[in-house]
Amino acid sequence: MRPVRFVALGDSLTEGVGDPVADGWRGWAALLAGGLAEEQVEFTNLAVSGAQTRDVLERQTPAGLELRPDLVSVVIGVNDTLRCTFDIHAVAARLDEIYAAFTGRGAVLLTACLPDPGATLGLPSALARPLARRQRAVNAVVHALSDRHGAVHLHASEGAWLTDRALWSADRLHPGERGHRQFALRFHALLTEAGTASGPAPSAEPEFPAPTRSASLWWLATAGTGWVARRCTDLLPQLLRLAADEMRHRARGTSARLDLRTAHAVSAALAALSVADRQEAA
Repeated sequence: MRPVRFVALGDSLTEGVGDPVADGWRGWAALLAGGLAEEQVEFTNLAVSGAQTRDVLERQTPAGLELRPDLVSVVIGVNDTLRCTFDIHAVAARLDEIYAAFTGRGAVLLTACLPDPGATLGLPSALARPLARRQRAVNAVVHALSDRHGAVHLHASEGAWLTDRALWSADRLHPGERGHRQFALRFHALLTEAGTASGPAPSAEPEFPAPTRSASLWWLATAGTGWVARRCTDLLPQLLRLAADEMRHRARGTSARLDLRTAHAVSAALAALSVADRQEAA
């Protein structure tokens, strides 16, 4: 009997940033892999820090398909929201293609909606709200496409775990070991309920002691700050314009128009996919 093959696609969250081990990062996907089956599991993590949906479609998906996975996780989208090139229509089209590529081969698909980075970073509301609106748009697309492709979907964009500092690393963007374990546990519960996971659930208790405050501050001041800067530099001028627009609408009492504009963009992006499907069928 061949081993269960699990392939993880995505960005730094799936790569395991925030959950260090001796040889690098571990993360929720590696923790989940050990509880997928009683027999052997072949786990391959193709996630790369900084990846966007384009990277997953063009680089990780072809490599993942070659591995012929039984189970594939696609958790992606936050880095798209941190770029000046953010386009929910393009994000939706890429995710639809990625999901279809794997479910078309019979793989069980894992997806998740994620918290917005502005809130986890604790940014001022004028800066956080535009990022939150973008992340809500990505989450709405992921929700709709997960249902369309029959994915096992984890709702991770809200809940008490987001405000529990013990679950987060020093950079406030990535879970720490406890947070990665919670992510793995919640996915394991969903897979067990679906009859896909037959192995033991990952432990909720950390294997390693939590980083000291001084170690966390040192990481944030060196690697962590650079990580944020590399992903947000091209966004900053646009984000400042979005923040100014946000403040103007709040002063006029018309902030609801911005939310409505985002909702319309999501609806149009999903409708475009349906039109493309009908044209292909014809």
